[in-house]
Amino acid sequence: MSSDNIQGLETLEAWKKARAFVLVVYKEVLPLLPADEKWHLSQQVRRSAQSVPANLAEGHGRFYYQDNVHFCYIARGSLTETYTHLLLAYDLNYISDELFSRLKIQIEELIRIINGYIAYLKRSKRGEKEPGANYTVREEPTEYFAEDITNHISPEDT
Repeated sequence: MSSDNIQGLETLEAWKKARAFVLVVYKEVLPLLPADEKWHLSQQVRRSAQSVPANLAEGHGRFYYQDNVHFCYIARGSLTETYTHLLLAYDLNYISDELFSRLKIQIEELIRIINGYIAYLKRSKRGEKEPGANYTVREEPTEYFAEDITNHISPEDT
């Protein structure tokens, strides 16, 4: 990966906001979850929150805009998943009204930013004119034959 690509990632607003969101989850939410949730809700929140900036970064590192858009969709889905886990934590009174409200505002803002980034990527179509960008792989269907092996079984096998 070139340093230009890393510098570009570090200026990407969606990625910066997603990183900030993960830090809030790690520092303010995870410590509030009870010990018996360590391998359940805590792991789910941790993984889905981490997935948001990670998928934005992976998409950013892809050459073709449709790949980047695809990873943005995954990031947005992970963000919605994280919201669902946080809502459960709120419903179970593990997190306060104030914290949940702040998290919800961050999530809504991040969804708007990701949606805007997706729209930008679709308009810019980065990599569209590169050699091979419009090629697709198609395979002809293959016929498969099943052989009746019942006549090949020896009496010792039964």
